[in-house]
Amino acid sequence: MKTVKLHSKHFFLNVRGLTLIYLLLCVLTVFFSRTYFTETLEGGSVPGALPFLVFLTIPCAILVFLAISMVKLVRESVSKKTGGRFQIRLFLYFIVIVVFAAVPVTVITTQAIYVIVRYWRSIHLETALDGAEHLALEHYRLQLERCEALVNTQAARIETLMTGAGPHPEYPDMRPFITPEALFSAAGTRDVLAVQDFRWDGDFWVPGAFAGRPELELAMPPTAQSGFVPREIPRDQDLIRYIQTTTANGRSARTRIRVISWHLADRFDETVKTLDAEKLRYRQINNLGANLKVPLILYYGMFFFPTLLMTAIVAISFTRLISQPLMELTDATKRVAEGDFSVQILVRQGDEFGALIRAFNAMVRDLEKSRNALVKAEKISVWQSMAQQLAHEIKNPLTPIRLSAERVLRRWQNHPDRVGEILESSMMAVIQEVQGLSNMLTDFRNLSRPLASSGIWTALHPVIAGAVAAFLTPYPAVRFNMDYVDQEVEVRMESQYVSQILRNLIINAIDAMDEKGDIQFRTDLVRKQEGHYCRFSIRDTGKGIPAAEREQVFTPYFTTKNTGTGLGLPIVERIVTGHGGSIWLDSAEGAGTTFFIDFPLDGSLLPREHAAAASPEGAAAHGGEASV
Repeated sequence: MKTVKLHSKHFFLNVRGLTLIYLLLCVLTVFFSRTYFTETLEGGSVPGALPFLVFLTIPCAILVFLAISMVKLVRESVSKKTGGRFQIRLFLYFIVIVVFAAVPVTVITTQAIYVIVRYWRSIHLETALDGAEHLALEHYRLQLERCEALVNTQAARIETLMTGAGPHPEYPDMRPFITPEALFSAAGTRDVLAVQDFRWDGDFWVPGAFAGRPELELAMPPTAQSGFVPREIPRDQDLIRYIQTTTANGRSARTRIRVISWHLADRFDETVKTLDAEKLRYRQINNLGANLKVPLILYYGMFFFPTLLMTAIVAISFTRLISQPLMELTDATKRVAEGDFSVQILVRQGDEFGALIRAFNAMVRDLEKSRNALVKAEKISVWQSMAQQLAHEIKNPLTPIRLSAERVLRRWQNHPDRVGEILESSMMAVIQEVQGLSNMLTDFRNLSRPLASSGIWTALHPVIAGAVAAFLTPYPAVRFNMDYVDQEVEVRMESQYVSQILRNLIINAIDAMDEKGDIQFRTDLVRKQEGHYCRFSIRDTGKGIPAAEREQVFTPYFTTKNTGTGLGLPIVERIVTGHGGSIWLDSAEGAGTTFFIDFPLDGSLLPREHAAAASPEGAAAHGGEASV
């Protein structure tokens, strides 16, 4: 039993494989998008070429898969394969849905980014950062002035504090130490964090008295020059140092250095550093916002476009998955329509079309049983009808044969000497009737025997000319016109069959015109859906065929003539349809009749079901065919 397998044979990736690739693409997209945004926002510029080259391999690979799928899809549609156009339409429906879903999101996202950037740029954050930096600088200058003023105004009190310092209560061997509270009381402000003296011993600076926070004590003086000390981080974190140089005990030989540490502000240096860094980042991001189109294009090209391509591939896969059962059903239905009732479609487990396919298989099996019974009944009916008609046709000539024989017999019995008077006429009647029986049996044999087609190509014009030549002398009142017959056209049929067709059609045309009138032959090249044909037509100017008789002209033993077997046109129809062609007629009472025959020209014989056009209704079906 022939079967049609119900599974896709067109795409090399199944739905599970596509889903896995899609999930992998999503993971890679998330990973690279984070890297993309991090480098873009922190660096203030689009990432380098290497990440793009690495990630662009994904859309390139997807484009290859999509191109292969689209080529197969378009090829099936162009070749008019069953379901090809349906797959194209279904794929376009999927794409339209994806576009309808993606376009609003893309537009809204793009607009939102532009609005955010525009709002970001409207805040004037750089102006605020410049102001904060200016304030920090003014604060720094103010603290310098305050520190310098303190040195000038509170120098005596600080001198008294430092010279009156006694030994450390717990460590008397150490240098004098003054608590921060005592320093704050002497200086009159808590901005003075430490005061430290150094004395010169001839070779080195030796630390002396110290007042303030212990963690600010220095091992060596930062410089020997009077004034503010250049700040070094982390040594001078959040403070400034001022150097005061004097002579010890009024003697210039021993110079003393006093280092005053002044508090700028809590986290002053960290704040200034943060302001500088944020100002730089803002400028980078601000410059990036001015050229936002390039990052957006790159973003959609790297992350959004591959997803759309993958969606298109998934759409093609689902299109095939949905359309494949319908295509198999369509193919199976066509084969059933062609008469192949052995087709059975295999049902795949879990298929949504399983119930429909099982119903179709059951219907085909029932049709096959019904057809077998019907064919058997039709064969019996046809042979019964043929046998009855043949018996009737044989019985008709037997009556005059019997009467002629009885007449001769009676004359010979009653008047043997006068039997010669009727012998010749009686024998001629017997011979004539026997010849009619012989012709009828020959036509019946031609109708019932199989055709012997060899696929030989035959030129029409010489065969038509030969057939016409046989009728020129017997029928001088008939005019034959072959001006519209192409001398180069050939048909795929043996010349003996072409001659038999022409002879029957010419005889019918001459009888319809009462042996006088015009018969015109014509050939045209036409194109129909299934291929190219040579359309041959023979038109007479006879009385035409009544509408009630047109449907029966190809029925065996149907005839309106006094002579003839009624098998001429059925034989013509059988020859034409047996060679893949079709025959029909167009007639009007009082205007004549035209028989049309389409001979296939595409090399191989067409299926015999195309002979359905051989009915009067078939003429209308051919009216819309294009001439070449």
